Amino acid sequence: MKQCFYFLSMLFCLATTAAMAAPGDTTWVQANIKNLGWYGNYDSTVVFPNGKTYRSIYMIFTLGKYMCPGYNPATAGSGTGHSGWCGDWDYTVLNYVMTPDGQAYEMGRLITPYANALTPRMGWDATQTYVYDVTDFAPLLHDTVTIRTLYSGYSGGFTENIKFAMIEGTPDRDVTRIHRLWSGSFGYGGTPDINSHFTPVVDTAPEFTRSATLKFLVTGHGSDANGCCEFMSHNYKVILNSNPIANETIWRSDCGSNELYPQSGTWVFERANWCPGALVHPHYTELPGIVTGSRFRLGIQFDPYSGGGLYTTEATLFYYGALKKTLDASIDQIISPTNDANHLRENPICGTPVIHVKNRGASTINTINFQYGMKGGTMVNYTWHCALSTFAESDVTLPALKDLNTISGDTLLHSFVVKILTVNGSMDADSTNNIMTSQFYAAPHWPSKFRVILYTTNNAITSDSTISEDSWAIYDRNNNVVASRANAKLQKLYTDTVKLPTGYYKLVVYDSSCFGLNWWLFPNLGLTPGFFNVKKLNTNALIPMTNYAYSGQYAHDIGCGFTQYFYTIDTAESITNISNNEMALEAYPNPAQNIVNVEISGINGVKGKIRIVDALGRVVSETGCYDVRQQINTSSLINGVYTILFINDNGGNMLSTRLLIMK
Repeated sequence: MKQCFYFLSMLFCLATTAAMAAPGDTTWVQANIKNLGWYGNYDSTVVFPNGKTYRSIYMIFTLGKYMCPGYNPATAGSGTGHSGWCGDWDYTVLNYVMTPDGQAYEMGRLITPYANALTPRMGWDATQTYVYDVTDFAPLLHDTVTIRTLYSGYSGGFTENIKFAMIEGTPDRDVTRIHRLWSGSFGYGGTPDINSHFTPVVDTAPEFTRSATLKFLVTGHGSDANGCCEFMSHNYKVILNSNPIANETIWRSDCGSNELYPQSGTWVFERANWCPGALVHPHYTELPGIVTGSRFRLGIQFDPYSGGGLYTTEATLFYYGALKKTLDASIDQIISPTNDANHLRENPICGTPVIHVKNRGASTINTINFQYGMKGGTMVNYTWHCALSTFAESDVTLPALKDLNTISGDTLLHSFVVKILTVNGSMDADSTNNIMTSQFYAAPHWPSKFRVILYTTNNAITSDSTISEDSWAIYDRNNNVVASRANAKLQKLYTDTVKLPTGYYKLVVYDSSCFGLNWWLFPNLGLTPGFFNVKKLNTNALIPMTNYAYSGQYAHDIGCGFTQYFYTIDTAESITNISNNEMALEAYPNPAQNIVNVEISGINGVKGKIRIVDALGRVVSETGCYDVRQQINTSSLINGVYTILFINDNGGNMLSTRLLIMK
């Protein structure tokens, strides 16, 4: 579960570009560094700066692992209590800031993953970084305070490292007061009724208040005969002055699409507002008509239920002053291209970058003009048309970036940058949140012809159906399906040959049950595992897929599905690369400038030709080859990515490799 998180690149960029001015400067504050060994509070005394204003404050929680004494991951659970488990379970982690009078304010909540050390990406050196936006807690994050972690685990194995990134500047609005309303874990469906713990609160909005928002963190735990509360969905209402103003559902239906996968437990199951290995999403309810001096009555009411289980809750009321900026758009995330593990499923890409933006000003945003590209490459301008109201946010798919296709298949670390140039045709009020960079690796280069192999499980969409829940499709740059296998029969092997023209594509594997094709729980569910492979033509050589395991205990454990982006060049020689351990083609130096050396191994009596093909599939060089070593003049080639092909005169052998020209 290694990760770099999306905004670090933004912070480093701001610290560099804003070195001469305070707005945008970032102050880092170190908080808790702890081994989480058993249920309880883990506290650290932390000194925050005073006397400055901050545009944004982020709490960065890095979850790590340590080996418990005497623990063996291969026999996890064979012991009892603390000695039988170590980082194997999904535990609730609550993070608080403590005021001098002992009041605790929950800033955020996460659930640890099922992280048996034998699971891919869950080894003892694994880390996962979670980012909380805690800007609204700025009135409490100054001088000396206590930062508390309440760890609900009944075994050890996890570590925490908490840091705060405090970005100087003008906040979207001031917080005029923070009021903690209700907190605690309460039984649901029994006696006393859970609603007895949520006695309505009467309050008066403080001076300078222009709005108020209720933040409610709630997660369901325990299980009765109906699966309540962990595996059962319920609702609650927000009641303002005796009138319901919101009805919220306590449920997460996307656990099977978790970015942190595979895990060793039942990570794919839908749950009551939480998924193993993920942040808990708070519910936010804006209270209409609350301004300075408003006196009101606020309550929460859970739906009636008779059963068991409990909900862990935290309700905080924030009062806000006026918005400080009229026109302000921010880039909050680069979803792709990036190496950020929070977007593992969306990467690596070719073609179209995707970013996430937010309106932080008082005016509706209708257009944003972006500039984006690879560092050192050609920058592209694009105007996005929208209707983004205050505090609304959206993903933005940018037009295809040619450079992302050109680099496909290389193994270099690249940088992507995106900037906001104008908003509604005018300058943005806050330039410090207008630029973001990411580091990423390129999408793979695939042959234009390959085989797609699917073996379906015996799991059906309905109990009496003969149609499998497993399917796949390949989409082109316009999101049109160009190849697919749907409505597959149960427990059947399908082999499809695919031929694609030059371009970039995405291959998507679907599983409608979100159990994947081969989940460790299948034997208990009476299911036969399936598998999915992509192979080169005329060989059994597998085409690697990023973040997809072909073999082992967790093979094909993909939850709801899997996506692979790739780029292909359609040439007469691109049918397949049949290189194996005996036959190989090497090119060096790589990157090359004016000369490249080509070396062939594993073929007796080399006799053929070497072709160099550019990214558009054009043959730009052809040389006769009658020796295992050949030197080729590349001085006439422009910078870019090329394919070197060796073709035997008898047509029996073909080898290929990638070449980068960089002068």
